[in-house]
Formats: sequence, C-alpha cells, structure tokens
Amino acid sequence: MQNKLKIINDPVHGFIRIPHEILFDIIEHPYFQRLRRIGQTGLLNLIFPGATHTRFHHALGAMHLMFTAIETLRQKGVKISEEEEKGAMLAILMHDIGHGPFSHALESMLMDDWHHENLSLLLMNRLNDEFNGELSVAIEMFQGKYHRKFFNQLISSQLDVDRLDYLKRDSFFTGVSEGNINTQRIVSMMNVCEEGELVIDAKGIYSIENFLTARMFMYWQVYYHKTSALAEFLLVKILERAKYLVSRGISLTATENLNYFLHRGKSAATEEDIQRFTQLDDNDIIQAMKSWQNSDDFILSYWCRCVIQRNLPKTVISSHAYNRDFIEEKIKNVNEFFEIDNGAELVHEIKRKLLPYDTEKQPIYLLQKNGQKIRMEESQDQLLSGLMINKTTRYILTFPRDMPAIIS
Repeated sequence: MQNKLKIINDPVHGFIRIPHEILFDIIEHPYFQRLRRIGQTGLLNLIFPGATHTRFHHALGAMHLMFTAIETLRQKGVKISEEEEKGAMLAILMHDIGHGPFSHALESMLMDDWHHENLSLLLMNRLNDEFNGELSVAIEMFQGKYHRKFFNQLISSQLDVDRLDYLKRDSFFTGVSEGNINTQRIVSMMNVCEEGELVIDAKGIYSIENFLTARMFMYWQVYYHKTSALAEFLLVKILERAKYLVSRGISLTATENLNYFLHRGKSAATEEDIQRFTQLDDNDIIQAMKSWQNSDDFILSYWCRCVIQRNLPKTVISSHAYNRDFIEEKIKNVNEFFEIDNGAELVHEIKRKLLPYDTEKQPIYLLQKNGQKIRMEESQDQLLSGLMINKTTRYILTFPRDMPAIIS
C-alpha cells in the first residue's frame, strides 16, 4: 500500500507534512498538478528573474501554515476536531485550484467574468463528488458557511494564511527583503475569542503592523511596480486583441484548448468549458505569443514581441491622472512614427490603487489580557495602523519604447 503521509521539502518553510491521506490524493489529482504550470506571479520574472515559483508551491505553503495555525490554537485551548483540521487544510490547499494561466491577469479574458474563486469552488464540488463527499467540510469553510467563523478567516481575511505564505514566498523568490515577514511569530499570536472569531493576542500588535507594512511595500515595490503592472496589462491586451481578430474571421495559431477560448462567446460555463479550462496553463499562452510575434496584425505582433523579447514599452508613473490632451498628443506621435491610424491601442494609462488596511472589511481584532477584544487601529499601542487606512493611487502611462523621446 502506498504511503501517502509524505514530507515535502519547501525552500521557504522547510519540511511540510502531509498528515492526512486525502490531502495527498488531492495533490496528486490532475486539477492540482496543473498548478505546477501556472506561475504564482505572472510575468513578474521579467522584472525579478527569480520569481519563477508556481501556484503549486504557494498552495502547499499555505496548507503548511494552516496546519501550524491549528496546532497553535489547540495549544491555547481551542477545541478543533480531526475532521475540522482536515477540512481547513483541504480548503486552503484548493483555494487557488481554479486559477487560469498567468494567475489573475487573464481569468476574465478566458471565462468572461468568472473569478478564480468561482472556478475553484466549482472544481472543489467536482472533486467532492469524486471523493465521495470527503471535501464537504472544506467547501463549507471555503464559502464561509461553516458555523465556526475563524476557519473561514484563516482561509480568507485581511490576515489569513494565504497572504502570510504569498508575502514570504514572493519576497524570497523576488529577493525583495521588505516582504520577509515572520510567519511563525504571527501564527503563534493567533487566538480565538468567545464569539468564535479569529483574533491576535494584544502583544502581537507590532508583528501584525509589520505584516501590513510589508504587504504595502510588496505591492508598490513588486506587484504594482510600474513594469510589473505593464507586463500584466500587456497579457490582457494580447488576449483581448487575439479574441477581437478571431471574431473578425482572422485565423491565429494556438493550442487546441486556447483556440477554443479565443472563439468562445459570452455564456454560462459548460461542461466542455471546464474540461478544457483544466488543461490550460501558462505554456499555452507563451506558445501563442511566440507564434503571434509574426502575426500580420501590427498591434498583436508588437505586443507579443514586447513580452517574448522583453523589449517592453516605456512607462512613467505619477500620483495624478495624466491630462487627456497630453495623452492625445502621444497617440498622434505614435501614429506618425509607425505610420498607422490606431496608435490609441499602444498608448494607455494604467491605474493601480491600494488600501493597506481596510477597517470595514473584516478588521483585525486584538485580544487583551482581560478577555476583551479591540480593533487594532484603536489600540493605544498602535504605531502604524492609523496611517494605513488611506487609499493610495498611482497612474502609469505606457507608450512604445522605440520612439523618439515624446515625454516632455
């Protein structure tokens, strides 16, 4: 009989245990193995060469942190059954199972407005049928329907094990040390209050503030870095352009499954949609972009060359929106330089905004020694929380690099 209680060596967390056989069965399933071929951070490796880690890595790391969190809560007197432990670990293991190629960037392009969480839930239900109902508790927790609220908060909140893993992991693989949070310290400060909600022991406030600032720095330094934002934007525009050309009857070389989605109209997900989606990964998109570099369509071939040859358009960033007349002038210059009439396709303003700490969406609570809980930003010990409740917006203007200097 096969030993399914394996130990995995992870570069971020060290050894990761698989304490339940069903976890191993899910990891071995083709739906989950597909995550090996989907990058955690899209095209971020064009800016940070080490960022080649995958959703597969991240899901295992999040599962490990969930196991650690459950052990911590048990030590503090929180009763958690084996069935609940199994359910919570399964839920976080599968939370990204519905991600499409290049993660967030293309999910709406391929399946209309289907968010990856909707697809994850759909695939979880299919796996639940396949494994005779063993995932029912996990699905309840994932949806926030389980009667003990803290399980859903560990899966999805402003301080969940998903964020704890991706911040530390992305920091490790990008080499950006500002995101290197102390996950062990944060998890050790987790607790559950009388109402059954996830809270943080009051003495852990500075670790949580460090987590929030690390996340803020990672967004502006890594995820929302102007070239990172541009690369993600280009992926969307490439697929958008390809779908437009196909709708006009123009043939484009693509793998069978990608070709299916290029021709797919707007409709509810069908059985064939799901079957094909679960065979789609980053390789399909990369192969298509390599081929489309030679497309007769100037816009499509230009964008694909930008990505594949890493000759990315130029970007300038500002805290204020760019003047419309200024943008129109750049479009005119592009038309003249390339001798085209659709230069508006090559000049864009990309907007990115971030609210480091949302006091309305599941605020973080501190558990004081007297058993009372208070919102973190209201604590007399807080140093930074009150400064992170304001939204920051940046505007990125992009235009072809191989033009004369057109920014004055």
